[in-house]
Amino acid sequence: MRLSPQVVLMAAVLLWPLSGEAADLTPAQAPQHIGQTATVCGTVSSAHYAAQARGRPTFLNLGKPFPAETFTVLIWGRQRSAFGTPEKTLAGKRICVTGAIQKHGSGAEIVLRDPHQLAR
Repeated sequence: MRLSPQVVLMAAVLLWPLSGEAADLTPAQAPQHIGQTATVCGTVSSAHYAAQARGRPTFLNLGKPFPAETFTVLIWGRQRSAFGTPEKTLAGKRICVTGAIQKHGSGAEIVLRDPHQLAR
């Protein structure tokens, strides 16, 4: 028996919610998902490269800017070359990051180690 393309498409649409695929999270939702691996999408509202700080971190805050951020993307100095100058190129842009959500102050963060974790 051969199924028509319409039947296959309808089955895919109906079964998609059962596939385990999670929807992207907003920066405000991320703190409720600490310990989970997820994708968080939002606009880079503030960005800072702390070149003189230990580990030379780059902080990209999605949603609310520092110091009221609820979600931060962290890139350590040793991985920074793979991302260029993200504090300049990503400021004001909408991005999605995928990884393990960790606690960061009163909010949450994802540490980027590989450019494949970042989508623009």
